[in-house]
Amino acid sequence: MTADQLYEAPTHAAPDGGRAHAAELLRRLGPDEPKFQARVGEALDHVESLLRACTRDAADPRVAALTGHLAATGGKRMRPLLVLLAAEFGDPAREGVAQAAVVAELVHLASLYHDDVVDRAATRHGAPSANALWGNRPAILGGDWLLARAARLSADLVPEALALNSRTASRIVAGQMRELVGPVPGEDPVTHYFRVTAGKTAALLAMSLGVGAHQSGTSPDVADALIEYGEQLGIVFQIADDLLDLFSPAASSGKEQGKDLLIGVPSLPVLLARESTDPRDAELRELLAAGPVAGAGRHRRALDLFAVSQAAVRTRTIMHQRLALARTALDALPPLPARDALDALCDFVARRTG
Repeated sequence: MTADQLYEAPTHAAPDGGRAHAAELLRRLGPDEPKFQARVGEALDHVESLLRACTRDAADPRVAALTGHLAATGGKRMRPLLVLLAAEFGDPAREGVAQAAVVAELVHLASLYHDDVVDRAATRHGAPSANALWGNRPAILGGDWLLARAARLSADLVPEALALNSRTASRIVAGQMRELVGPVPGEDPVTHYFRVTAGKTAALLAMSLGVGAHQSGTSPDVADALIEYGEQLGIVFQIADDLLDLFSPAASSGKEQGKDLLIGVPSLPVLLARESTDPRDAELRELLAAGPVAGAGRHRRALDLFAVSQAAVRTRTIMHQRLALARTALDALPPLPARDALDALCDFVARRTG
């Protein structure tokens, strides 16, 4: 696509971005505290407005179309919501809290631009990905632009939040690199999986909670507890996604069931099945030994075998162990509505996977 065609590229804009998703999740998490719901809901509106302005403020409208594309298509806005929930443990009205929420989402969006290039993804949030519309090089530069924008906003945050954001950027890149190159010789593949997940997924959720805590002026102990909760929750989210890929029908998930198997993604259930010594997993191990499980018959058989596999049982056990660690971190927090919401988020993730 030529530079001039950037003007013509569709934006697939959602009317309210991802704000509606975050508001619905907040409502489902509860608690039924009108003042709490109203306060966080209004903050979500403010964050959405700031985010749209930040992602579309490039002087050249062609660049603005590229950098604002994913923010306009929607998304769940999970990370801004976590920032705002963490801020409830300090002063949620303190200057810079909304800005911290925008920073968290900008870093997340930037990682999606880069991920879609690496994964050769054609869609994101139900719309064409940036790389599909404009090509790999513009998409990578668009992600870089969003990171630069996040860095500029971070400079106005309190020192603790700024430092956490800087460390997280390094962790995300390290996680992406680990995923790209695979395990080092002699490294356990499951250990490698958790190192990748810690960098790519958990680091950003932990940062979201941490910057919200620091920017709102919570105590160091409360901030540390929220960061630990985010670390564990991030790993749980990735494991849940692995399980949903295998067990959620396309009609309910919106994507092809078992896509990770088709392209050879080493998800946790796959890794545990490969190393399983249980005789009930023998046929599944054989199917996975060749890498990607292609062919309609082989693919369907692998999905059926996973449904009754010990690898799936072990995966769910590990997920619930991580959920328990997340809840343990919450024990250090004062009994506020935000703590109840974070606790309910654990239940929400568990229910997603059945």
